[in-house]
Amino acid sequence: MQTMRGRLLPSLNAIRTFEAVARFNSFTRAAEELNVTQSAASRLVRSLEEFLQVPLFTREGRRIELTDQGRFYNALVRDSLDLIEAGTVELISSKAGKGTLSIGMLPTFGTRWLLPRLPSFQEAHPEIALNIISSDGELDFTKERIDVAVRFGHGEWKDAIIDPLMSEEIMVVCSPRLMEGTQPITDYESLRHHRLIRHSTRPDSWEHWFRSVGAHREEQQWGPSLEHFFMIIQAAIAGLGVALLPSFLVEDDIRSGKLVSPFKDRIAGPGAYYFITPASKSELPRVKLFRRWLLDQLD
Repeated sequence: MQTMRGRLLPSLNAIRTFEAVARFNSFTRAAEELNVTQSAASRLVRSLEEFLQVPLFTREGRRIELTDQGRFYNALVRDSLDLIEAGTVELISSKAGKGTLSIGMLPTFGTRWLLPRLPSFQEAHPEIALNIISSDGELDFTKERIDVAVRFGHGEWKDAIIDPLMSEEIMVVCSPRLMEGTQPITDYESLRHHRLIRHSTRPDSWEHWFRSVGAHREEQQWGPSLEHFFMIIQAAIAGLGVALLPSFLVEDDIRSGKLVSPFKDRIAGPGAYYFITPASKSELPRVKLFRRWLLDQLD
């Protein structure tokens, strides 16, 4: 007959103390944070080492350093405490849909598309505080401490609800001063007289555009390589070169005359924008309210 046994877990106080000592690399500072004496902090870490039967720190006088086993265990403990803390905050803030909704947002998409629309959400749901975090790297909801996110890609995110928001229509834009200069852009070939501004996270964008419009790519002059669309927009307005940008991001600048488009061509971009909700948070009231509102904005 199989017998039941409890979890093989050390004291939570010892775990918290170990994590604090490892974080500060100091028993004194850890003890101050935990509001215990230094000797108490030392005893708790000793008790953890005895429980595990491995040394977690090397000690030379007042100097301490994590052992290899200590570094391994610290990574596990830190991640576990982060999850517990995030879950605790989640439960406290999720009552009746209240609390803070943290949104991982692409910088330019957030500035140009989302922020102008957000007042209607806040008016409808004043009980929900919004925390907009500039986020365009690898998506890790726990590490970034975000509830939902907007990303550009091909809809391939695991363990999540994926809602397509919009595709991209790419266009060439530049400052009106370039068109009024000695080398106006009149056809594809004339692009070789100008510097092409590149998007550092989409290095093949210009190659995709040349191929899509059927243009022969001459030896091109490359301008600055910039990380975000809003930087590329400002560089184009300043006359630093010719840019390739999603049409919905530059409509206002073209309307105001800050930018012009020398070609009528609009090509489909290689991906689309998606709203991503982790499955673990999909039933939270504030997440459901925001997702429903956001998708309504597409009508």
